[in-house]
Amino acid sequence: MAPSAPKACLRVQGTDIVDADGNRVILKGTATGGHTNMENFITGYPGHESEMRAAMLEVLGQEKYDFFFDKFLEYFFTESDAEFLASLGLNCIRIPINHRHFIDNLNPSVIRPEAFTLIDRIVSSCAAHGLYTIIDMHTFPGGQNQGWHSDSGIHKALFWDFKDFQDRMTNLWVEIAKHYKDNTWVAGYNPMNEPADPDHVNLQAWYKRVEKAIREVDPHHILFLDGNTYAMDFSGFKEVLPNCVYAIHDYASMGFPSGEPYLGTPEQNETLQKSYERKVEFMKSHKVPIWNGEFGPVYAYPSEPNHSLTNQRRYNLLGQQLTIYKADQISWSIWLYKDIGFQGMVHASPDSAYIKLLQPFLAKKKRLGLDKWGRDDKEVAHIYAPVIEHFKQEIPEQWVNKRYPQVWKIEGHVHRVIRETLFSEIMCWEYASYFEGKSFEELDELAASFKLENCVRRDGLNEILRRDAEGV
Repeated sequence: MAPSAPKACLRVQGTDIVDADGNRVILKGTATGGHTNMENFITGYPGHESEMRAAMLEVLGQEKYDFFFDKFLEYFFTESDAEFLASLGLNCIRIPINHRHFIDNLNPSVIRPEAFTLIDRIVSSCAAHGLYTIIDMHTFPGGQNQGWHSDSGIHKALFWDFKDFQDRMTNLWVEIAKHYKDNTWVAGYNPMNEPADPDHVNLQAWYKRVEKAIREVDPHHILFLDGNTYAMDFSGFKEVLPNCVYAIHDYASMGFPSGEPYLGTPEQNETLQKSYERKVEFMKSHKVPIWNGEFGPVYAYPSEPNHSLTNQRRYNLLGQQLTIYKADQISWSIWLYKDIGFQGMVHASPDSAYIKLLQPFLAKKKRLGLDKWGRDDKEVAHIYAPVIEHFKQEIPEQWVNKRYPQVWKIEGHVHRVIRETLFSEIMCWEYASYFEGKSFEELDELAASFKLENCVRRDGLNEILRRDAEGV
């Protein structure tokens, strides 16, 4: 029997999230990334979702295109997935959404009702198993950041330059808030994923605007507000908004191929602690709740040398991070639930139709290092090194790393434009070509590769999360 709905919305009380009776609630869960917001490393295409979809439409035609993506959305997350996540002791699922499900750029004033049908199904499936949900807007017109996951197709965050874009998304949030205002299984709204405002003032202005607009139709739900520069920087934040939780993303470089291996040394643990403390300084000084909306390492494939050792070290890293979070009793949402085998708690089987079909392309994409997330450059570093050196030689030192975000340095910006944008956009056509001539039955089988019963569970990761969720 489905659990009874909470009596009232969760709310902020001091440094805690509490329920209707004032009891502290620590949200622990994961995200359905790759589902209602697809990402390249999660499901295997290159570049940006909108470009991939355009290439797929060209190859499949409208009827088969609609069929495949409808089936993908149907199979990727069902009540079976919610049941599995609840069995681990988790209590909250973050739902990343591409704004294009709701808004047609050619008719932006009309909200697509079918988008609510899609999100309602996820929220209801989670509620049936006692799971809260957080609705996360992961993409914005023009891009709220410079990364691939904002699905802008460019390397700039133009959202901050156009009031029209800001109006659209404020209005969309009003409609979302109207729709879910009485749903107490919705823990709250994450209005913007990983903002990256170069001026460090536009984000706070938009937060004040969207918070006020949402409160006019829904005064009760919590807002989960990401920090600037990919949820890592609160230095520009000057005030606390009511009934808001402030969110960091706490990825550790030691969990990625480009970082040093995690060996659990005192120095490494101190690095993890200091990075976390820097990000949460604003919340601690203003005595507001902390939500870690994303964190987690990536994992080596079985075909890679020493993959077992690599993955054990990354499990150990994850365990240390959870120890830090437990000490402060913060809420968290690990990235991510389901993918093709790189980071997910479960992943499509190597024997599935989808992976078998795309294996040559996935191997090529990995060799080329097209995806920023966790790439290994050993095959292509010699190609890009002279280009980067050329930039360094020709651009005066005071400007070579001036472009925001400065933490990327010139290397990151070169890769973003050449590999992650231009190269990947063109490669979308090759990806789509693998689907050419597929029948409806074959397309159904490909989409069904992401059904839970057809996936492999990453037991080592899931056991770590279960033990933490259950307080072991």
